[in-house]
Amino acid sequence: MSAVWAVRLAEKAEHDLLDALVWTTDQFGALQADDYLETLTLALEALTDGPNIVGSKVRDDIGLGIRTLHVARLGRKGRHLVVFRLADGQVIDVIRLLHDSMDLAKHLPD
Repeated sequence: MSAVWAVRLAEKAEHDLLDALVWTTDQFGALQADDYLETLTLALEALTDGPNIVGSKVRDDIGLGIRTLHVARLGRKGRHLVVFRLADGQVIDVIRLLHDSMDLAKHLPD
């Protein structure tokens, strides 16, 4: 069994998560927002298995060392991407949680 990876959310990623939940609540109600929170949480928790999990993609096209994981996985629906990079040790830094229709490169730090 491999060691568990630590997953850290940047401040912007935390704001992205809250924004997605507020929008979902406004558009579809609190029950749907709770369900979407579970979808987002499951995607983040999946990263504790490491960066090479099924669905993870290397995205050097938008930034060196950037990877993404779509939250629509394992039968769950969603429209967000977990944008992350590897840090020292077995640590994954989640930079952003962005809607999949966005131009990701425009929303990443330099």
